[in-house]
Amino acid sequence: MSIGLNKSSILVGHLACFGAYCIFGLNIVCCKNISNANVLTPMDLFCLRATGATLLFWLLSLFMPKEKVPLNDLMQIFVASMLGLFLTQMSFLKAITMTTSIDLSIANTCTPIMTMFVAAIVLKEPITFKKIGGVLVSLAGVLFLIFNSVGLGGGASETKPMGIVLAVANGLTFAMYLGIFRPLISKYNVVTFMKWMFLFSMLVALPFNARHFFTLPFAEMESKVLWQVAYVVVFATFIAYFLIPVGQKRLRPTLVSMYNYIQPIIATIISIVIGLDHLNWKKCLAMVLVFTGVWIVNQSRAAMPHQD
Repeated sequence: MSIGLNKSSILVGHLACFGAYCIFGLNIVCCKNISNANVLTPMDLFCLRATGATLLFWLLSLFMPKEKVPLNDLMQIFVASMLGLFLTQMSFLKAITMTTSIDLSIANTCTPIMTMFVAAIVLKEPITFKKIGGVLVSLAGVLFLIFNSVGLGGGASETKPMGIVLAVANGLTFAMYLGIFRPLISKYNVVTFMKWMFLFSMLVALPFNARHFFTLPFAEMESKVLWQVAYVVVFATFIAYFLIPVGQKRLRPTLVSMYNYIQPIIATIISIVIGLDHLNWKKCLAMVLVFTGVWIVNQSRAAMPHQD
C-alpha cells in the first residue's frame, strides 16, 4: 500500500500520535491510582482493557467496509498482538507496582532509542546524525523535566531490580512492535487490524485469569476508581490504540516513538493543575527541548514516509 508524501497526511499522523500519547500520559496517573487502591491485579486490569477494546472494535467493525485477512497475516497479527499489547501492557502494569514514579519514567525514556535501532535492523531505516541528535535533545529534555518535577506519587516506595527489568521490557516490546509491523499495519484499515489485535490478546489473557476476572468486586470499588478504570479501557485502550496505527501508517517508527516523551509532560501538567507541582523556567525549557527533538527527527530524510 502506498503511503502518500502530502503534508496533510503527515499532519494527521502527528496529530494522531500527539493525541494518543497525551491520553497515555493521563493513563499512567490512572493506572498508578488503580494499583494503589489494591482492588485490581495487573492481570485484572489488562483483561478489562483487552475485553473492553475487543468488544468496542468488533462493534465498530460492523459499520466499516469488510476486509478479508488471510491466515498468514492473522498469524503475523497474533505476534504483533503479543508484542504491542499483551507483553507491553502486562510488563508496564506490573512494573508500576515495583518501581517509583521517577525510576519508571526514566526507564521509559529508552523506548525511542530502542525503536530507532529496531527500525534500522528490520526496515533498513538509516540512523542519521540528525535523527540521533533529535532523540538526544528530547531525551535531555525529558530527563531534565523528570529530575525537576515533584511527580504524582504512586508505584512502590522503592524500586526493585525486577521493576526496572519489566520497565525496559515494556519499552523493548513496544519498540519491536513499532519497528517490525509497520508494513503489515499499512495493508489494513485501523479497525480491522486492531479488532484482531485485541481479540488475540484477550484470548491469551483470559484463561490465566478467568475465575478471578468474572468475580471482580465492582460494587465494592470507589466511584473514582471505577471512573479511572473506564478511562483506561475507553480512552487509553480503545481510542489511543485506534490513533497509534493512524500515526504508524504516516510516520516512521522512530518518530512515532518520540511522542513517548510527551507522557511525562502531561504528568507534570497534571501535577501543576492539582497543586502538587509548580511551573518554572526549568520545566518550560524541558518541554521546549522535547518538542525541538521531535522537530529535528521529523526533519530527517529517513523519518519521512516513502512509497512502499
